[in-house]
Amino acid sequence: MAVKIVTDSTSDIPAEIARELGITVVPLLVLFGQEYFKDRVDITTDEFYNRLAQGNILPTTTQPHPSVFVDTYQELLKQGDELLVIVLSSKLGGVFRSANNAASIIKGNGHVKVIDSMLATLSLGLVVIEAAKMAQSGMPLNEIAAAVKALIPASNTIVAFDTLKYLSKGGRIGKAQVMLGSRLSVKPVLTFKNGEVSPLTRLRSMSAADDYLYDQVAGIKKIKALGVSHTTARDATDAFVQRLDALYPQDKIYRSSVSPVLGTYMGSNVLSVSFIEEK
Repeated sequence: MAVKIVTDSTSDIPAEIARELGITVVPLLVLFGQEYFKDRVDITTDEFYNRLAQGNILPTTTQPHPSVFVDTYQELLKQGDELLVIVLSSKLGGVFRSANNAASIIKGNGHVKVIDSMLATLSLGLVVIEAAKMAQSGMPLNEIAAAVKALIPASNTIVAFDTLKYLSKGGRIGKAQVMLGSRLSVKPVLTFKNGEVSPLTRLRSMSAADDYLYDQVAGIKKIKALGVSHTTARDATDAFVQRLDALYPQDKIYRSSVSPVLGTYMGSNVLSVSFIEEK
């Protein structure tokens, strides 16, 4: 009996990696007024950020209904597989609740475990990728679930923001609220702590933020997995990945764009680095 890995679109896993590793990605929803879009299914990242830049309507987001997870589970369980579902931090949205409710609905129809990652964006993605590799190696469900729970405390994302406007309006700002009084020229750097957004520092420019992110990676003794993601700053991402080659082979660095759902709260010109520390 094989184990299949399921996650949600906030994991920011590159589509080709998801296909290669057999990862099922359940999309969240982005809303522009009365228009609904499945994250990265009905709207691409470029289309989303173009609409965001127009500023006519600020988008909102919502999690999939439990029925979407039910349908996903039932389709995968037809093959007689077990499922490990790893999703966005429960402190950042209702995805875990939907995924868990769905598992309860189909209880008895298959073996499904749901894990609250307490993470978001590519730190969640890196954990999911590691889980998929374990599944491909033939590890049983309980062992993969235990390994994932051990990886979560060693995983994180550090994000350099151009502005906190979108995070504040979206109500996901958490402890980073203290940075809202900063001057507009200051670039906030945030992380995730205990499953929610937490402030790290304020810098005067995105180039200074680039240096800060690099130093954070340089301070990690041993890296198990590393990824870099962006909203619209593709050139900055390319340059940053090349710079990181001195610390970690760039051909092993996962690169991704931030999903429309997370981009709703991050805005444009964001650069982030995600990692799993080797313990």
